[in-house]
Amino acid sequence: MNWQRLWLGFLLPLTVSCRAVGPGEKEAAVDYLLQYGYLQKPLEGPDNFRPEDVIEALRAFQEASELPVSGQLDDATSARMRQPRCGLEDPFNQKTLKYLLLGHWRKKHLTFRILNLPSTLPSSTARAALLQAFQYWSNVAPLTFREVKAGWADIRLSFHGRHSLYCSNSFDGPGRVLAHADIPELGSVHFDEDELWTEGTYRGVNLRIIAAHEIGHALGLGHSRYTQALMAPVYAGYRPYFKLHPDDVAGIQALYGKKSPEIEEEEEEEDTALPTIPLVPTEPSPMPDPCSSDLDAVMLGPRGKTYAFKGNYVWTVTDSGLGPLFQVSALWEGLPGNLDAAVYSPRTQWIHFFKGDKVWRYINFKMSPGFPKKLNRVGPNLDAALYWPINKKVFLFKGSGYWQWDELATTDFSRYPKPTKGLFTGVPDQPSAAMSWRDGRVYFFKGKQYWRLNQQLRAEKGFPRDIAHNWMHCRPPNTTASDGDTDSSVTGTDHAATG
Repeated sequence: MNWQRLWLGFLLPLTVSCRAVGPGEKEAAVDYLLQYGYLQKPLEGPDNFRPEDVIEALRAFQEASELPVSGQLDDATSARMRQPRCGLEDPFNQKTLKYLLLGHWRKKHLTFRILNLPSTLPSSTARAALLQAFQYWSNVAPLTFREVKAGWADIRLSFHGRHSLYCSNSFDGPGRVLAHADIPELGSVHFDEDELWTEGTYRGVNLRIIAAHEIGHALGLGHSRYTQALMAPVYAGYRPYFKLHPDDVAGIQALYGKKSPEIEEEEEEEDTALPTIPLVPTEPSPMPDPCSSDLDAVMLGPRGKTYAFKGNYVWTVTDSGLGPLFQVSALWEGLPGNLDAAVYSPRTQWIHFFKGDKVWRYINFKMSPGFPKKLNRVGPNLDAALYWPINKKVFLFKGSGYWQWDELATTDFSRYPKPTKGLFTGVPDQPSAAMSWRDGRVYFFKGKQYWRLNQQLRAEKGFPRDIAHNWMHCRPPNTTASDGDTDSSVTGTDHAATG
């Protein structure tokens, strides 16, 4: 791993109980910090981690793990990193120690389907454990869960090994990552088939507790910094008299309210009538074909997911292919389709959507109070928007010009718009979409093609390329997967964000 060697030689000496730490142990620690969100992973090219970045990441991990905060890779820190855990990242609530909310379902009566069961438990025991996992949450919040045996379900539970055609997150064999899940309203919950799943014993991994944790993610909860909470990222082992931690209860009730003694029949009917994610078009707008459509907007969203927008629909793009198409309003309530532009800022955690003369702001999937607002200082009907990580500014594009916006400071827009090609060399006018990566690479889209710019903001040789083949992983007729190169660099880390 070249990017690791760049900083390992310069890192301040790390010791474990007065012994030197080998390069392998250092690399394993950095892999862990990258995988679980304590260090930001680059997408392309060499990476120069500063020693203070790694030390700060170690300190953050130690603080979250309730270990002595030293910034050094000591025995306790190494042991903590080796413990089995959830595959989701640890974007802890940095302001308080309370629960973290990542999204929510817009209804309280959910269906679930158990697609298969582990081989290490009798089917009746495994099924009872999974049903009990749902009940932990329905006992403290006004949620109901109904099992379906066939067809679509809101939450889908399955077991698979290291690789699966239906999951872009690979498992790592026994130990380490036990399971992972998607946040609302996606609904996938996956368990590592290679684990020794058990019930009622200290041996192996308790299915009931891990399932309850992953269902918590599927309901919208992030990881908790309370090490005894169910939503803590590291598996604490079998607990015969397990019950939810107060932080777990407070988090789920912040999303869905407190459990009422009785649910009135009218309220139940009203909840049931709330819309679910439609998988077939119910609006006049036709469902787009990602392999033939141009794009309205593209966004590198929260936690590294790439979202592509067309008409009333949105889908995710990963290096293993495309996610299902959802209606835009099903993920971001209150947001219209046919967007002009979309941009996510890691600096502020804000997502801004633009359409006509209005702008919408969301944090994850929740709209900020006071939005939508009217665009007053930039022109309406923007073409594209992107966040540039080099200067931490948002760029808005229209026609042949751009505006540069500092989200946290008063911006003088009287000097704008400026000519796009004066800063971004070799890009087309009136782009249909734009986005950037944390390493400084920038992408512009127009029609069926896209351009990639280097850190000097110049279009690279060999571009433009075909969006369908190189981005959407669509195969041209009568070709095989080896025909041409796909630009896996643009989606290489997306799958890590699905949890």
